[in-house]
Formats: sequence, structure tokens, C-alpha cells
Amino acid sequence: MIVCIAEKPSVARDIAQVLGATTKREGYIEGNGYRVTWTFGHLCTLKEPHDYTPQWKGWDIYKLPMIPPRFGIKLIENQTYQKQFKIIESIVRQAEMVVNCGDAGQEGELIQRWVLQKAGVKCPVKRLWISSLTEEAIKEGFNNLKEEADYRSLYEAGLARAIGDWLLGMNATRLYTLKYGRSKEILSIGRVQTPTLALIVNRHLEIENFVPQAYWELKTTYRDTVFSAAKGKFTSKEEGEEFLQKVVQNDFTITDVTHKKGTEYAPRLFDLTSLQVECNRKFAYSAEDTLQTIQSLYEKKITTYPRVDTTYLSDDIYPKCAGILNGLADYQHLMQPLRGKKLARSKKVFDSSKVTDHHAIIPTGVQPQNLSDMERKVFDLIARRFIAAFYPDSKVSTTTVLGKVDGIEFKTSGKQILEQGWRVVFAQPGTQQEKEDGQEADAEKTLPDFKAGESGPHIPDLQEKWTQPPKPYTEATLLRAMETAGKLVEDEELRDALKENGIGRPSTRAAIIATLFKREYIRKERKNLHPTQTGIELITLIKEELLKSAQLTGIWEKKLRLIEKREYQASQFLQELKDMVTEIAATLAFSAIQNNDKIGVIFFSDRIEKFIPPKKGRKHILYIIRELLDFKPESKRTDIKMAVEYLTNVIKKRCVTFMLSDFIDENDYKNALTIANRKHDIVAIQVYDRRLAELPDVGLMKVRDAETGHEQWIDTSSAKLRNAHHAWWKERQALLSETFTKCNVDSVSVRTDQDYVKSLLNLFAKRS
Repeated sequence: MIVCIAEKPSVARDIAQVLGATTKREGYIEGNGYRVTWTFGHLCTLKEPHDYTPQWKGWDIYKLPMIPPRFGIKLIENQTYQKQFKIIESIVRQAEMVVNCGDAGQEGELIQRWVLQKAGVKCPVKRLWISSLTEEAIKEGFNNLKEEADYRSLYEAGLARAIGDWLLGMNATRLYTLKYGRSKEILSIGRVQTPTLALIVNRHLEIENFVPQAYWELKTTYRDTVFSAAKGKFTSKEEGEEFLQKVVQNDFTITDVTHKKGTEYAPRLFDLTSLQVECNRKFAYSAEDTLQTIQSLYEKKITTYPRVDTTYLSDDIYPKCAGILNGLADYQHLMQPLRGKKLARSKKVFDSSKVTDHHAIIPTGVQPQNLSDMERKVFDLIARRFIAAFYPDSKVSTTTVLGKVDGIEFKTSGKQILEQGWRVVFAQPGTQQEKEDGQEADAEKTLPDFKAGESGPHIPDLQEKWTQPPKPYTEATLLRAMETAGKLVEDEELRDALKENGIGRPSTRAAIIATLFKREYIRKERKNLHPTQTGIELITLIKEELLKSAQLTGIWEKKLRLIEKREYQASQFLQELKDMVTEIAATLAFSAIQNNDKIGVIFFSDRIEKFIPPKKGRKHILYIIRELLDFKPESKRTDIKMAVEYLTNVIKKRCVTFMLSDFIDENDYKNALTIANRKHDIVAIQVYDRRLAELPDVGLMKVRDAETGHEQWIDTSSAKLRNAHHAWWKERQALLSETFTKCNVDSVSVRTDQDYVKSLLNLFAKRS
């Protein structure tokens, strides 16, 4: 019997129908060798602080930071959820195979894997990966079930995101609430939420502090056409009037007329963000409203998977496009120019290299029925974009006209559409002319037929104007700012390049904005977003740039995406080491702030990789932590003797030095360490992985020397081999302990899967 687990009951019903499972049971549908069950989105979540220790139940600033030695999950405390989980747990125990039918994205992968993990699934697990819920797509998906391991990186990225959000949100929220919260007010801090609020607050402050400046523009009207002076803006009225007096006495002469023909391409297909932007601009829909609407269209099998961040289609979609177009019965009048012709295959539409998990949002070809007004409008946008992608390019001619009066140059320009091309798709009776990304796509200024050399009377005018403050964010412009980490970018190509550094994900941005409203950090006036006084005060209170920087949050987001793509992976051993060393270093650095101490860092391998001289202050500490997170050494080897000699030479005043290493170095460094410890107070912190101490019994295993790169197969099922390895480790540790004792160096050993805080506290207690 095969168990299929979907993310919603409605999706489970669709899958069950295709599989021939028709018998309804409590919590699942069965038949034809299948049992199809469902979750309700998240059934599990990360454990709360008090689940790890009773000490974290109460909010106490002296109990921060809260860093569990190992993160765990639990069922959400909801009777309906818990009842459904019991059903899932029961039927998967009887399963020969489980099919993960969750939403095909990072969040869907995390939701389902947590449930499977909590249920203790032991049988093989396959993955259903589809981009629409049509019968054809579901059948094709089950005929090509994927291996669970293929999506391991997607789960790891989702898990990293969840843990990162927990660490920051739980600790920062408690810290700022306890320090600055009034009465029972909770000051909520979040990895994405806070930088987004900072964007809105900073824009508000820019507007509030804006001082308008007067300027003057010289224009003249010739043959009912307005020309602007090439000089541009005048910062003083006197200068502008001086130019005005020169031109008022003389005729206007056309000096040059230039016609330049060009091509304009159809608007890009929609990803989720651009759809939310367009719906906000055209219909004033909120990002959350648009997301719910497109999710509904997806579940009705009318459009493809919505939570996407690409505007491209993969090449394998091209053969299906003719069938999709034929299915759009309400748009058949637009198909006439395409009939009898091979469909266009533009690289701006079809590019598999620009598609990862899912392609752009397009119709499925299923005829829409019984749509709400909102669904109808959103579907119309998607359908027209898709149809326009196969139309010819639009041909335009841009005309630039130059003129002169008494040596003063003027200019005007206009555009003429020579061939409508794709524009006819958006120019149907009763529809609004298409606008793309805030620009009037069809704005057209028709110019008279000017000839070079002609001249005549004109009407000059000096206009006083004032500089304008930046505009408040709307949901549309805020979504764009989140997409590009706060950078204002109009160019589509450049915007695509910045997407990897965006704040949040397309699927979460709407929820983040909704959360800011819910917590009364922002408010809306017409379409404009403004921070509340609470929102302003919160951002003002936060001094750590890491917590509110859109750019830094974007960097974090990029690394999570690279994990998905398997482009940002070290071995588990090295990653655990790095994480632990970084945490320890950051803890020590922040504790030093309390004493107003200077902090410096020496990064070393078998050479000095980087030296950051000691300084005071939070900004310096944050810089060090960023380096700890991002720095990549040139070498993978170790030379401790060289490092401590460098310390002795470069740091003249006595200092406390925490030396973090695994201390695996075959060279003798005892003498150098002794000399260094006479001048400074050295504390050795050995960080090691448990697999160094004890090999697991897992059979044949490929091992790799992290320093030399040498690889070899070993048989860990051999007790003799495991015992020999453990004996080597014990001997090494004994020698290391002897070395530290002889050098009079305080030391502590920390295993990466254990709580280092306790070990450090014990060490400090001994030293005090």
C-alpha cells in the first residue's frame, strides 16, 4: 500500500481522483492500492524556548542568548492538527512507500519532511514534483516520481531559514522587549520583518526631513510643440531670466531632426512578485489578496504553481504552448494572428538556464469557470501576458528634434508606433492600456513634420518649480524594494540579477507586510504605506545594523538559495566546525563589549590569512562577526607555531587571547606557545567533531583529509579499525593536554554537537 501526503485536503482530493482512490475514510481517502491523506499546511514547528529548559519559560535578559544545543520539532498545539497527525502516523506505519505530495517549493518540502520525521517513517519516500494540479500534470508526476534525496538541499535551506529566524527572532524580541518595551508591550524583531519596516521608516524620515529647493526651467512653444532648454535646470531665477531675455527677441530655428527606428519586446511573463506589483497598481489589491487569489486559481487548475521567482519558461514547455493557447476559449479573437504560423520561441521567454524548480506563472489551458471578480481580473492579466509572448515585437520610431534661439539650444522628442505587434493584446475594447513597471508603455507624443532650417515665432516661458521629496512606499514599490534589497531598479535585467539578494521569498513577502499591519507598525493611507509611531520608535531603538539592514538580510537570503542549488556546501564536519567557532567567537566578542575591551582577530592556516587589529565598539565587533561568517582561507593546512609567533610579534601590549582550533598539527609548537603565553594570557579552545573521537559503524565509508584532500575508503564495520581509531584519538588528546599543561595554557575541549556555553562557563569559573 502506498501513502500519499498532500498539503491540503482539496489537493488530496484531486490526487485521489486521478489515482482511483474513491473510498472516504476519516482523515484520508483510499482505493486502488493508495491511501491519500493531508496536512493543513504546518502540523509541526520548531520547539519553543521553554521546551528546551524551564529556565527559558520566563523572559529574563540574563538568560540570553538562548541557543539550544540541538534544535527539535513538535506538533502545533491544535486539536484538529494533532488528530490529523495521529491518522497520518498510523497509516504510514503500514505503508510500503510514502509519496511526498507537498507544494513543490522550499516551504512545502520543510512542512512535509517535518511531519514524516515526527511520524518516524521507515519505508522508502518518493517526491511528487508538479507545476500544476491538472489531471495531466498529476498523472505525469506520478509516472516520474523523484527520489527524496534529490530535494535534500531544498529541505536544508528551509531548515536553515527556520532555525536562523528562530535564533534571531526569539533572542532579539526578548532583548528589545525587556530593555525598551513599555508595560506589556512586545517589540517584535524578525530577520525579514525588521529590515522591511526599516525601509518604510527610513523613507518616511527622508520625506519628513526633506527641504524643498526652488529651481527654474526654460521652455518654449513652437508650432504647438513644447521644447525644453538643453541647459536644464537653473538654480537661480536671475540666471533663468537672463536666458529668457536672450530668446524672447528672436525666432526659433529647427537645427536637426533625427528618426531612430527600434524594437520593443512584449512584457515579461509573471513571477509572483511582478504579479503582486501589477495587481496593486491596476486594482489596488494587497500583496496578500493577490497571493490568495493566484493560489485559488492554481487549486482550480487554471494557472500553474504561483510561488515562483522567475519570469522564464523552460524549453520543455514550448511544445505544450499551442495546446494551452487553444484552451483559452475567451481569447480566441486574439489567436487569429497566430493561426497557421509556427509559434515564436524568444530567448526572453524560453530559457531553461533561468528556471530552477518552477517556471513563470502561465495558464494551464483549462477553461475558467465560476470565477470571482478578483480571480477573473488576475487571470486576465496572466492570460494576456502569455498570449503576448507569441506575438511579433512592436516596431517604433523615436524622433528627436533640436532647435536654437540666439545660440541657446532646445530639445524635444516623441515616439511613433509603426507596428503594434504585441500591443494589440492589451488594447482590446474595454481594457486598460498596459503599463509596465511604472512606465507608460504606450505613451506616445506625435510631433509635427519638422524640417531642419525652418524657423518662426515661438512663446518662451520661465517656469518656477520645486524639488519633490521621495514618494512613500506603496505595496507595489515596497515589494520591488524587498525584491532588490532596497535598491531602486527599473531595468529588468539588472533587477533579475539582484533577486538572489532580495529580502524574503516571493511566497513570504505578502505575509511579512501583513504582519507589519497586524502589529501596528505600519498603516495605509489610500495606497501609501506609512510607519506608525511605534514602528518609528522600534527602528530608532535598534542600533545594530545587522538587525535592520536590507543588504545584509539579502546576503543571508542569497546563501540560503545557494544551499538549495548545492552551490554553497561544505562537508557537515567543516560546516559544524565553522558554525561552532563563529558562535563562540561572537559570544566572546559581545561579552568583551560589556567591559569596553578592544577586540581583534587573527585568521590563520599555514599562513596568516588576515589580521584585524584590536579596536573598541559595536561596529567593529559586527565587522569581525561578518568576517567570521564570510571569510574563506586560501589554504586548508595548519601551522600553530607560525600563528603564535605572529601573535607575539604583532601584539605589543599584554592581552587575553582565545585560540580556536582543532589543534591537529604534527609540527612541534610547544616552545612558541610557551613564549607567547609568558607575554599574553592564552586560552586554548579545541573544537572538534565527534567523528574524530569515534567512528560510526556504518560499513564502507569514503573519508577525505580536509587539509590534503586525500581520499580513501575504510570499512567502519570493523571493530578493530574503530578501536584503533579511538586509541589514536585518546593518545592525541593526552599529548595535547600534556602540551597545554607544560606551556601553562588554560584549555577546554568542545565537541560540535554539545553545548559549548556550559564548557566555557566552567573554564571561566576555574580561571576566576
